[in-house]
Amino acid sequence: MNRIFAVLLAMSTASFTFAQHQALPHVLAPEEIGRIPAYRASHAADDRATTTPPDFPVRTMAEWEEIQTLCICWAQYEGILKQIVRYAKDECQVLIVCDDSLVVKNTLLDNTYGGPLPNLNNIVYLIAPFNSVWIRDYGAECIYRNEVDSLYLMDWIYNRPRPEDDAVPDAIGAFKNIPVYGTTATPYDLVGTGGNFQADGAGTVICTNLILDDNGSAGQYNLTVRNEAQVDAIMQQFMGIPPARYIKMTDLPNDVIHHVDMHLKMIDEERLLVGEFPQGVSDGPQMEANVQAIMDNEVNTFGQPYRMVRIPMPSSTGGNYPPDASYRTYANNVFVNKTILVPTYRTEYDTTALRILQEAQPGYRIIGIDCDNNDANIISASGALHCITKAIGVEEPMLIRHQSLQDTYDTQNPYAVTAYIRHKSGIASARLFWSIDTTQAWNEVDMADLGSGNWSAAIPAQPFITTVYYFVQGTANSGKVQVRPIVAPLGWFHFRVLDINSSIADPQGPAIMEVFPNPCSSHLVITLDRVHDERVRISVSDMLGRETMLLHNGPIAHDGRIFLDVTPLPVGTYALTVESPLGRTSQRIVKDR
Repeated sequence: MNRIFAVLLAMSTASFTFAQHQALPHVLAPEEIGRIPAYRASHAADDRATTTPPDFPVRTMAEWEEIQTLCICWAQYEGILKQIVRYAKDECQVLIVCDDSLVVKNTLLDNTYGGPLPNLNNIVYLIAPFNSVWIRDYGAECIYRNEVDSLYLMDWIYNRPRPEDDAVPDAIGAFKNIPVYGTTATPYDLVGTGGNFQADGAGTVICTNLILDDNGSAGQYNLTVRNEAQVDAIMQQFMGIPPARYIKMTDLPNDVIHHVDMHLKMIDEERLLVGEFPQGVSDGPQMEANVQAIMDNEVNTFGQPYRMVRIPMPSSTGGNYPPDASYRTYANNVFVNKTILVPTYRTEYDTTALRILQEAQPGYRIIGIDCDNNDANIISASGALHCITKAIGVEEPMLIRHQSLQDTYDTQNPYAVTAYIRHKSGIASARLFWSIDTTQAWNEVDMADLGSGNWSAAIPAQPFITTVYYFVQGTANSGKVQVRPIVAPLGWFHFRVLDINSSIADPQGPAIMEVFPNPCSSHLVITLDRVHDERVRISVSDMLGRETMLLHNGPIAHDGRIFLDVTPLPVGTYALTVESPLGRTSQRIVKDR
């Protein structure tokens, strides 16, 4: 029987219970090993989805973009799923794949797990076969034709021999009337997992080498894709990911599933949320090596180094870390439009982590959901909230991409703000909103259409020691209005106008302990603290904030001391700036002759 027909038939039977429903782990269960050959062979002539590449340009959606639906599978951890539904339905439709909608409704309305939901609005139920709760991994990604036109779902072969899970994207596509593309049949039989996929919506993806292991010579789940070149070609054809922007990191030794979402998350085009172990502990050394490789070899879509937001990796109650404890992580959070759902573990870690996320993502509603208690200890199964949710983007998105303005010393020239804004119907107008006090009314400036989707406006020059907040708004010809950040005006971009006569430092960044001599004529000796093995960039800028000389870009000696030649600099006053992945610090220097 045709798979799609079978799915639609199942959907019409509201209380049918499927025998395939099991409480399966995130990892491969021992009893599943014998099922692999049949599962692999089933993809040789699959009749699911569209299994040839799109014949038009496509863009893969980022997780922070606007979504219409959050999908979950009601298989295990009902208490956690109930909390996800409680908060997500305020932001979008929640689609629950289940085998009995009445059982789900009863749980949502009973007194368990935080009490009854106030209502069941914005919830739909899809009665379809499934094997497990891990919908992040077997669910479909979202791609758009020509960046912002038609929405499609993009499905890979799931790297577990779970055929019902593997077919869930087709069931969701049929239910939502969204076409599905799939790398589920030869010669495009690519194996992938959503937990090992972080996309920036601009053609960049970060993953681990698991993608090469699953599609290499020892890969167990497909027949024809066997090397990196084939993987890269299929990702480019089906998802618009150029090989040069497909960043693959070394697997972490103690992460048994090797999914990037267990320790790293793209939170926008410019920043990475990175889990941090105590120095030298567990997977910390390899994680730091991976971060350093990104800093050394990769740039973001704007051609700049990524900025890192560090967040702790909690220990067990006994103080242990993997491999002697579960792999606890806050990076396994999930965007649901203006809400971010975050796994929590213990108060002493959670308080710090939630504060870091709120500071990094101003304006978002940050909600913690316990993933480490006795009734729903999902983290012991190597997964959390991101692993059991999957989003579907809106049908007609407005794409707003903006390179945020960075701190400056310029108090004389306006600060140009540019944004790339596109919508299927075209953009009628764009506006820039800015303020130095977010409790007061925002200043509004019309943005000029520069062509090719680019819009620009300027914020007037501001005096020293000013923080400037701003956001961008687009209006489509269809009437759709969108802002970036999506939470504006409650959240915003911001930058500081610094005083060149003062030393400014980020709390976690490098610290300038000594600059000698100052004033100087030729050579400086700088002693730094809070630098380890990460790359350090040292530059000088003039009074207008323009970088005039790059002095150093690389590691620093263990004693933190470095000798720098400033002979080429003209006489004058400058800002010496030291940057690392953890932050930046600045201090005034004078070149006297």
